[in-house]
Amino acid sequence: MHRVTRFGAAALIAAAAVGGSAAAVAAHGERGHHRPSIRHVLLISVDGLHQSDLEWCTANGACPELAKLTAGGREFSNAHTVVPSDSDPGGTALMTGGDPRATGVYYDVEYNHSTYEAGTTSCTGPTGGDVIYDSPDDKDVTQLDAGQGIPGLDKDPALIMQMTGTPQTLLNPATFPVDATTCQPIYPHSYLKVNTMFEVAKSKGLRTAWSDKHPVYESFNGPSGAGLDDFFAPEIDSNAIEPNGTLYPDPSGGTGPISWTGDNAATRQYDGYKVQAIINEINGFDHSGKTPVGTPAIFGMNFQTVSTAQKLFNSEAVIGGPVLPGGYLPGTSTPGPLLRSALTWVDQQLEAFDAAIQANPQTAGATAIILTAKHGQSPLDPNQIKRIKDGPIIDAINAAWTAAHPGSGNLIVAGTDDDLWQSYLSVKTQQAADFVKDYLWNHTAQAVDYAHTGGPATVTVQHSGLRKIYAGDQAAQYFGVPVSDPRHPDVFGVAQVGTIYTGGTKIAEHGGSNPGDRDVPILVYAQGAVRSGTSDEFVKTSQVAPTILQLLGLDPDALQAVRIEGTQVLPGVRLDHGRGRD
Repeated sequence: MHRVTRFGAAALIAAAAVGGSAAAVAAHGERGHHRPSIRHVLLISVDGLHQSDLEWCTANGACPELAKLTAGGREFSNAHTVVPSDSDPGGTALMTGGDPRATGVYYDVEYNHSTYEAGTTSCTGPTGGDVIYDSPDDKDVTQLDAGQGIPGLDKDPALIMQMTGTPQTLLNPATFPVDATTCQPIYPHSYLKVNTMFEVAKSKGLRTAWSDKHPVYESFNGPSGAGLDDFFAPEIDSNAIEPNGTLYPDPSGGTGPISWTGDNAATRQYDGYKVQAIINEINGFDHSGKTPVGTPAIFGMNFQTVSTAQKLFNSEAVIGGPVLPGGYLPGTSTPGPLLRSALTWVDQQLEAFDAAIQANPQTAGATAIILTAKHGQSPLDPNQIKRIKDGPIIDAINAAWTAAHPGSGNLIVAGTDDDLWQSYLSVKTQQAADFVKDYLWNHTAQAVDYAHTGGPATVTVQHSGLRKIYAGDQAAQYFGVPVSDPRHPDVFGVAQVGTIYTGGTKIAEHGGSNPGDRDVPILVYAQGAVRSGTSDEFVKTSQVAPTILQLLGLDPDALQAVRIEGTQVLPGVRLDHGRGRD
């Protein structure tokens, strides 16, 4: 990894010159206030990380960098994600300060009663269609560069650093939902209903950057489509390639390629490219490390390494290394061998960030680090796992509906059910929603437990694996929107702890609203701007965006979701605009 000392005096001077203009804008704040001590904020999402993981890791000496940041920063030990706790609404909350009622984003695969299906060219008749903002939107999902066509990438995946900083150009609009008024595809950033912190920073002349796992997360640009100066987004669902150009073998013994999430060693390699991008940006360059542009005012990335270590039944941690069991030790919430290794690896990357920050005079003492997670993972104890195939349940509900309403067609037309249940219905009435609710509650499901991974179902689960179901009006009230809102799921189910709707071997999943899904850390390290210590006050990840703006001397109320929901700055952050609490 590059350090600032390896670039030479000329590059440093250029970086300082470019970064200086942005710092000058931040120096006065947007209302002419005094120069804030913080001029850069590095936001890190360690997807899947629980507060309990942070506590275990620091207490057991496995994460010395996190221990240092925790000791010198402010730890929010009672922090929670938004619901649903999926990557997209979770990431969107971090960028906007809002949950789905304000952002309109409920999942990366959802449904909208007021749009048309992708590919629609004649926008007449009833509306309703899938809204899929995920890897299938790439021009070529098999390629790490999403179809950019970087020469030699298939032989040397490290060439991914050449990937464009505007990956929205690598998306296929024909896969997007279609606007009922314009009859045109809706880009991800246009589907978002509120602005992002990147747009606020850009409006004040500050530089922004982000790195994530799909190009489709260009949605973080915000409705303007221009919030991010540099967005580095290698496709994580592409074919995983070892550093020597060899495809990663399928650990299950199959002959086909696997994605970067199918092997924890592959995930670490993938995350490593984003780590390099961040270090390049700390050093005052763009993500590729070639063009001096100045360190962004807001920048960061998400890690996937912990998430796959939690979800994989077993995996190698390094290429050719021993296969280690994934997740937590059975009967406990203690990280097992693979997860322990993953936590330490991420901690080492954080240490590299810190070293680069301290080595650059433009960032040392002027950079805040915020660490959190878009989502957690459930269950922690693998003995609680109940894997249920969702297809037979959906088919049975549709069959029961058509039997009661001949000629009506399927009732459930779309949905998502990782470790939650979301159904969208062809008939948007309370009666139809209650029909689904009653069926789910009054029927059992067959599940595969941890001990029988890879085998047939051996466990009978009550209530289709759910513990609470909200239908129609109740679902709308749960999310805080009118029942007429076209985006919220018509039926929303809270899963029993351990329920995962899958036919595979994963041992954890996210998306739901159980403690394992939502109990994540928020750690704010900002010298001179945040009081050190631990707060047990209930806070949410949606409070991160207004806090970042506060740290930079910008107005949190510039975020539309903050105004809609009254989102507060995290307590203990020094205030420049009278927001939040000391």
